Amino acid sequence: MNPLAGELQERTRRFASAVIAFCERLPKDPATRKIVEQLLDSSGSTDSNYRATCRARSPDEFIAKIGVAAEEADESKGWLQLLVESRLTTIEDARDLIRESDELTAIFVASRKTAKRNKEKRERLQKELRESNRRRRSK
Repeated sequence: MNPLAGELQERTRRFASAVIAFCERLPKDPATRKIVEQLLDSSGSTDSNYRATCRARSPDEFIAKIGVAAEEADESKGWLQLLVESRLTTIEDARDLIRESDELTAIFVASRKTAKRNKEKRERLQKELRESNRRRRSK
């Protein structure tokens, strides 16, 4: 596995673990419990979907899975912001997690764009090669 991918796997795992620790400190009222359930799901899915991305069997599968990881990281940010806006936690307590979810989202989106661009380039080159081979055979 690419060393950078391994480092990012560790980073997504640390993010999910930090969210768990954060959620354990929150109030236990019904509204907070519902939001916490969603936040735990999305932060855990950020980690698990990125891990799945690293084992993608094709460029299309990689692009799809990295897109899901980006969505889950962004969803985590949304739940964290809702906790702050609802005054269930403070911005000071949530700031680092909001920043990390934002950074993970940006990394995944950039990776998806690069993978998509690389796939399109490969497809263009394959098409040019096929056309070149056809022209040579028809001469």
